[in-house]
Amino acid sequence: MSLGEYKRRRRFGVTPEPAPALEPEPASAPRFVIQKHDASSLHYDLRLEHGGVLKSWAVPKGLPTPNDPRKLAVHVEDHPVEYIDFSGEIPKGEYGAGTVEIWDSGFYETLDDFTKGMESGKLTVRLSGDRVSGEFSLVRMKDKGQGTGKGKADNWLLLLHKKGRLNPDLLAEGAAAPMPAKVDPMQAILGDRPFSSPDFI
Repeated sequence: MSLGEYKRRRRFGVTPEPAPALEPEPASAPRFVIQKHDASSLHYDLRLEHGGVLKSWAVPKGLPTPNDPRKLAVHVEDHPVEYIDFSGEIPKGEYGAGTVEIWDSGFYETLDDFTKGMESGKLTVRLSGDRVSGEFSLVRMKDKGQGTGKGKADNWLLLLHKKGRLNPDLLAEGAAAPMPAKVDPMQAILGDRPFSSPDFI
């Protein structure tokens, strides 16, 4: 992908999202960012800096954890490297309207050749951030939903390796927290309209 699709979908000056620079500053080490994006549905965006852009995946059901190590990741358009620092409110009516916040950021290293990994559909990286650390693999799913035609999603799996960890406050791999003796139910509140979110059960 190039930044053409990113630019086509946005009206700069209306959305606060950054326009691509003509010559982005080279980074001393490849960076990553995970952005929490509360749009039409709440999801996370994983972005890896490579080749002067951010290779990007939307992770609709949250990131992998030791007890749930496989998550769907949808490959989306490349974003400019300036997006690595972006947080704010995308106005209603604009593409991706909603709130974007930086959930974690840091540096990463590839354990495969990045370009070949993108082509073959298997890329392994080691993330080093404040909230996320460990080895992850991105593996393209071989199904009818693969991005081979207009409107079809480019679906991958984001896999947390066994020795990896997500968030320092998670329990050790394979362990489970004891259930509390008492759980107070959440009280119902009135709303203006029906809701739908992967965070609600």
